[in-house]
Amino acid sequence: MLRRCDGPVVGLLLAGSLAAGTAQAQPAPGETGQAVTLDQLSVEGAAAGGATIGYLTRQTRTATKTDTPLLDTPQSVSVVTQQQIRDQGFQSINEAIRYVPGIIPHQGEGNRDDVVIRGQRSNADFFVNGVRDDVQYFRDLYNTQRIEVLKGSNAMIFGRGGGGGIINRVLKEADGVPVREVVLQGGQYWNKRVSVDAGDRINETVAFRLNGVFEDTGTYRDFVDIRRYGVNPTMTFLLGPATTLKLSYEYFHDERTADRGIPSQFGRPYRYRDNTATFFGNPFDSYARVDANIATAVLDHAFDSGVQMHSQLRFADYQKFYQNIYPGGAVNAAGTRVNIAAYNNETNRTNYFSQNDFTYKFDTGPLKHTLLGGFELGYQTGIAFRQDGFFATTGTQTLVVNPLSPVSRVPVTFRNIASGVNSAYDLGLAAVYAQDQIEVDEHLQFIGGLRYDHFDFSARDRRTNVIQSRIDDLVSPRVGVVVKPLANLAFYASHSVSYLPSAGDQFGTLTSGLAVTQPEKFVNSEIGVKYDVSPVLQLTGALYNLDRFNQRLSDPNQPGFFLATGQTNTKGAEIGANGYVADWWQVAGGYAFTDARIVSGFTNGSTPITAGNTVGLVPFNTFTLWNKFDVTQAFSFGVGYIYQTHTFASSDNTVRLPGFSRFDLGLFYRVNEFVRAQVNIENLFDRRYIATADGNNNISPGAPRLVRFQIVANF
Repeated sequence: MLRRCDGPVVGLLLAGSLAAGTAQAQPAPGETGQAVTLDQLSVEGAAAGGATIGYLTRQTRTATKTDTPLLDTPQSVSVVTQQQIRDQGFQSINEAIRYVPGIIPHQGEGNRDDVVIRGQRSNADFFVNGVRDDVQYFRDLYNTQRIEVLKGSNAMIFGRGGGGGIINRVLKEADGVPVREVVLQGGQYWNKRVSVDAGDRINETVAFRLNGVFEDTGTYRDFVDIRRYGVNPTMTFLLGPATTLKLSYEYFHDERTADRGIPSQFGRPYRYRDNTATFFGNPFDSYARVDANIATAVLDHAFDSGVQMHSQLRFADYQKFYQNIYPGGAVNAAGTRVNIAAYNNETNRTNYFSQNDFTYKFDTGPLKHTLLGGFELGYQTGIAFRQDGFFATTGTQTLVVNPLSPVSRVPVTFRNIASGVNSAYDLGLAAVYAQDQIEVDEHLQFIGGLRYDHFDFSARDRRTNVIQSRIDDLVSPRVGVVVKPLANLAFYASHSVSYLPSAGDQFGTLTSGLAVTQPEKFVNSEIGVKYDVSPVLQLTGALYNLDRFNQRLSDPNQPGFFLATGQTNTKGAEIGANGYVADWWQVAGGYAFTDARIVSGFTNGSTPITAGNTVGLVPFNTFTLWNKFDVTQAFSFGVGYIYQTHTFASSDNTVRLPGFSRFDLGLFYRVNEFVRAQVNIENLFDRRYIATADGNNNISPGAPRLVRFQIVANF
């Protein structure tokens, strides 16, 4: 028996055909038509929505919208479990993905989560329990059960975008499991944080849970502070023997200094002595804030016919504003001048989504089918309003400062100029999809699906009242095959297609040129292997080819219009490992080789991107591995290693970011049955490195040695 496993989880993992080397998938409550009880929900909650133990998740519904073991899923999926989040002290998406093969954090202009997956950058391919969460902000993990990273094109399941992959957060919910936990944290730079997780059953048919967080902290960057807080109550109601209703509401506030990092010089990050902490610009007028109000209702029902319904309604209102005064160019050759620029953006948005899935299992002769059909309706509305900054001393949009003293207090006035966005928009979308998972026998499975999306977008220029609109009808297929020579060994192949409408990730506005430009297209082909070395250790491997078509090149004959001739190609290999190597040793991590190239040139703003270049922020090689060792019943420690080769700050390949390696350390001591102490040390050996960037002159230095302490109390 593994020392650190919870009883209900062990029961799920070790029941069934353990002798065959794999655990069988457990039916969801109500799937057999029997009554659902809170005891069943409690077991599911302990298993994190599918058999989960330590750093290994064996099953999820996100990749296929049906409860499917990862071994039988023809796609590369990496899961960061709750225990891994806790052990590594993760509190943000960018921290958590550092140990996921094939994914790189992007700076996101210092105001939002932003990622590069398989060479494809996105700040919109974020989801919560499978529903779109596409607004630009930093998400906290206080109410997160696990993070699922699905790689490759994912439009069949998630709709538009998702060209390189998506990130899905599965939230904690009221599952009837008694929990009363308080986490107190402190650390360097006056870090202060407290989170609460409390839940129980009210009676035999109602459960309640409350998660909350408050954090107030400085950072290793001069003048950069963060203040955030959130609360998320959830309730579960058993409405009948086969009907469950789950309700959730979240309020979340995040306010921080918008930090765009340091500029470049001579084609590399600017260095004068150690400027890891140096702020370029005006930190006193650079800030980002968001207020999010999110309500969700989920209804599950098992019909007498055997059809399972999973229906979600989600309302989310985001009030988002950011302003930054930041390095607007490179340091000159003499090292005496660097330009500072300024702008702000208001990007408020309201989302309404209804997602409805129907699953039915049946046999046709020897073939076993899991048939999925569903539809999604959505409406998104908001504004995109940009104002550019003009400096009082020059009256222009740039200010020259000395890079040895780059903090400015020169007053700035902001106004909306002709090139700045001032748009009110709305998007209506409707989708239908169908999928069939076919099990021929215990050795062979197929999956095939098709999704149709109707994307109706219009944007009104609030200065002229001119309305631009575009309708796209997108069809996204997905096919896959799984061959299992052994019950615990699976080989797979898959092919999938996704589209990104011409309005882009954030679709805030639409110009005349964009209104007639066809969507970008992503085509992913992949083969892979998944091997359950034991019921608690899974190894994975994948080879893939991902093409991105129809990237935009400015039309030299028609200013403001585009030629959709740009293309990139990514070829890669990924290896992953998650789970228990021994009953005292857990691992999570892997290796990724990623060769992302420009095949046909395009334009990034006014910058030409040349064929043959490497896609920005994509290293050829990355290796990450987190190890946790249980020394005694009370004491454990973890050691993490991150390595990546050099990258370029952007796809024009003019600024090279050096590769780096970093060690992390975790120390864990259980004081008694109710209290655990934890210390996490990021960058143990205090290496200087570049963590990420947003173009050639907004480069983020990595943190020096960073120490945090936690006390976890359970009552």
